Amino acid sequence: MHTALSTPASGRRAARALRAAALSLALGAASAAHAAPLKIGMTFQELNNPYFVTMQKALDEAAASIGAQVIVTDAHHDVSKQVSDVEDMLQKKIDILLVNPTDSTGIQSAVVSAKKAGAVVVAVDANANGPVDAFVGSKNFDAGAMSCDYLAKAIGGGGEVAILDGIPVVPILERVRGCRAALAKFPNVRIVDVQNGRQERASALAVTENMIQAHPLLKGVFSVNDGGSMGALSAIEASGRDIKLTSVDGAPEAIAAMQKPNSKFIETSAQFPRDQIRLAIGIGLAKKWGANVPKAIPVDVKRIDKGNAKTFSW
Repeated sequence: MHTALSTPASGRRAARALRAAALSLALGAASAAHAAPLKIGMTFQELNNPYFVTMQKALDEAAASIGAQVIVTDAHHDVSKQVSDVEDMLQKKIDILLVNPTDSTGIQSAVVSAKKAGAVVVAVDANANGPVDAFVGSKNFDAGAMSCDYLAKAIGGGGEVAILDGIPVVPILERVRGCRAALAKFPNVRIVDVQNGRQERASALAVTENMIQAHPLLKGVFSVNDGGSMGALSAIEASGRDIKLTSVDGAPEAIAAMQKPNSKFIETSAQFPRDQIRLAIGIGLAKKWGANVPKAIPVDVKRIDKGNAKTFSW
């Protein structure tokens, strides 16, 4: 089952309340403990992406506010490296492990090791197999559904569309599943191509060029992330064709692109990377100091188009 689309206003109020509660509890517990500085380790699937760079900045800021030490690693999408990175962190006696898995199954052994070592484990952005204490992540099904509903309506409810897929991690799979579910509600919209752009500008550019050449009637493209969408946008602009583009993330470059006159980039379902990190730290600290915490904390996404892009930022 997927999480139903929520009312943006109510979702934002709930997220704010949850952030406040988690951080208030965690900070109060940390102050009362009078212990040595906490060590927080975070392993990212990659840091060659503005989305994860924003997360790292939020991590540094939040950790500094509570006097915690931070250890950050970049797996470069290599699960073996990520497992090794976690083992190294455990040798340094981290108290909390924030894990952004490059492979939800492959990271399981590291999660087990972390729990055996007494660390609190919170998965961020993508869930991890194994005994994680909590998972904080965007409603990725909703993100894909929101974006592709917008795309279908933008092309008049009919025509050929393509999906610019990515690395098969759970958030990407869920976005594609949500997209397909939304497009299925438009009987005159047909998915004619699905290719992996690897969520990277250069790869997405080449893949989108191929899709455009192969499908002369193509009217729309959904990209699973904004990094790939920028490559797709370059291909669409070079083709001179009227092909609409939607995506997921809310990255600064994408927000700027959709504000340009006559932009083919018409929508992105924005995530909130800073909120995810703040929630993850708050939940991790609360768990460490003995509180009961929810196993999953879904974070709403927000539709951004030309009408509200000017006022949005991570």
